[in-house]
Amino acid sequence: MSKKGYFSTGEKLLWSISAAAVLLSFALFGGGTLLTPVASLVGVTSLIYNAKGNPFGQLLMVLFSLMYGVISWQERYYGEMITYLGMTMPMAVFALISWLRNPFGGNRAEVTVNRIRRGEWGLLCLLTLAVTVLFFLILRAFETQQLFFSSLSVTTSFLAVYLTWRRSPFFAVAYAANDAVLIVLWCLAAVHDQSCLSVVVCFAAFLANDIYGYLSWRRMAKRQAAAVEGVTVWPEK
Repeated sequence: MSKKGYFSTGEKLLWSISAAAVLLSFALFGGGTLLTPVASLVGVTSLIYNAKGNPFGQLLMVLFSLMYGVISWQERYYGEMITYLGMTMPMAVFALISWLRNPFGGNRAEVTVNRIRRGEWGLLCLLTLAVTVLFFLILRAFETQQLFFSSLSVTTSFLAVYLTWRRSPFFAVAYAANDAVLIVLWCLAAVHDQSCLSVVVCFAAFLANDIYGYLSWRRMAKRQAAAVEGVTVWPEK
C-alpha cells in the first residue's frame, strides 16, 4: 500500500515532522502511558493516507478513535470519549465501506471525490444542530468538564465524519476546525496536568495534516474531473 513513489517528498516530510513532534513532546512532557504517542502516530499516519483518498486511512482512524477514547476517559473528558467511541469510530467504519465501494477508475487506493449538493447541505445543518443539542444534554448530565468546548467538539466532529462518509473534500476543513477546538480543550487540561501538552502537540500536527488534506483533495478532484469526460467533479468558480 505504501509502494515506492506513492508518497511525494513533501508528504514524507510532513509525516516525518509530525511524527517527530509527537515523539519529542511525549519525551518532554510525558503522557502517563505509551498509549498517547502510539495513538498520535496512528492518527498522523491515518491523515496522510486520508489526504491521498486511500481507504486505509479510515481503517487507521477506527483504531485511533478507540485509543483516543481511552485517553479521554482517563482525563475525564467524557464528551470526547463519547464522541469518538459513539460517533467518530462507527462513522469511520461507514466511511471505510463507502470509500471501498467507490474507487476511482478501479483504483482501490483512491476514492472517487463526491460533490454534495445544496439541499444536502441544508439537511446536514439540521442534523448537526440536532446532534449537538442531544450531546450537550448528555454531557451536561455527566457533568463534563469544559462543557462548551466539548459540545463544540461534537459539532465539528459530526460535520467531519459525515463529510468523510460522503467523500467531500470539506471533511478535512471540518476536521481542521475540530483540531482547533481540541487544541484549546487540551491546553485547558494542561493547566492542571503538564503531560496533556503532548496531546496538544498531537492535535497541532493533525491540524497541519488536515489543512494539507483539503488542498490534496482539491487537486485530486480536479484531476479526476479532467480524467472523466463530461463529468464535473469539482465546479470551477
